[in-house]
Amino acid sequence: MANYLIIGGDGKEYGPVTDADVRQWITEGRLNAESRAKAENDAEFRALAQFPEFAAALAPQAAAAFSAAAKPVDFSERDYDLDIGGCISRGWELLKENFATVFLSFLILMLVQLGGGFAMNMVAMALGKTLLQAPIGVRLGYNFFVSVALTLVIGPLSGGLFLVYLKLLRKQATSVAEVFAGFQTCYLQLFLGALMVSLAINVCLLPSQYVWQAKAGPLLEQMQHMQNDPAGMQNLLPQLMSAFTGVIPVLLVCMIPVTFLTVSWQFTLPLIIDKQMEFGTAMKTSFRMVGKHWWHVFGLTVLVGLVSFAGVLGCCIGVMFTAPIGIAAMMSAYETIFGAEKN
Repeated sequence: MANYLIIGGDGKEYGPVTDADVRQWITEGRLNAESRAKAENDAEFRALAQFPEFAAALAPQAAAAFSAAAKPVDFSERDYDLDIGGCISRGWELLKENFATVFLSFLILMLVQLGGGFAMNMVAMALGKTLLQAPIGVRLGYNFFVSVALTLVIGPLSGGLFLVYLKLLRKQATSVAEVFAGFQTCYLQLFLGALMVSLAINVCLLPSQYVWQAKAGPLLEQMQHMQNDPAGMQNLLPQLMSAFTGVIPVLLVCMIPVTFLTVSWQFTLPLIIDKQMEFGTAMKTSFRMVGKHWWHVFGLTVLVGLVSFAGVLGCCIGVMFTAPIGIAAMMSAYETIFGAEKN
């Protein structure tokens, strides 16, 4: 009788257990096709779906998933009561009870975001003078290009992170490796969902970006030529500060639609990866459901931001612990709004 090692929903390794134990856990819902396992003589963990000996045990789960996908839930008649404090509390509890999985999953996303941002900065530095001397339209176009490039990876990776947190909230088996699930399933939809939201936000910010480029662009170009003239650069700083001050009123106006759309569409990626929706349907569903109690969701979003900001105050490193609480709180809100049981 073969023995197997299993990675549980808490990210810990269990076993060895027999194949009969594995089948029983599948029946009980403690394991699914995406759960990670390996036989004792295997070198690496892999999904249970890749073990032929468990195909029969997993078949009922696959049939149930197909049935659910064939009959998408209609949320239009559903209402909900969002407990903002409860969401934050559940986010904290999730971090305490599953620290390794919650923290490491978020760390992967953060490292990829930092790496992507660093790569884009290196490209901008390489372009240097060329980009500064380019017309405003070209510089604004470069910003849109950066948005598209980053969402190629960040969209699917964020979807995977949301899935990990949702499974932990539901007490389902998962692991850090499932952060990459978005690249294996619904990659295109996650990319398009993240891209459309990102482009919409960038369009809203376009007036402020234009004003900044028009006011600060020439000054930054002059500073580029004054790298060996500290006094000249110092003289330009008041003008640069004036340009920054001048763009603030425009930015504040732009932030009104940005805030509204960001709050309204923030459940787009979870809906795509959890409910297997197409990106357009997910955006409409998130917009419609958040709109029923927009101010409550906005209040939670603000509170989550304050929790994350508290981590920034802790020498910045604290955000690595507070941000996962915020994400988990938002996924708790997602469960309230879109969970299996009608609220």
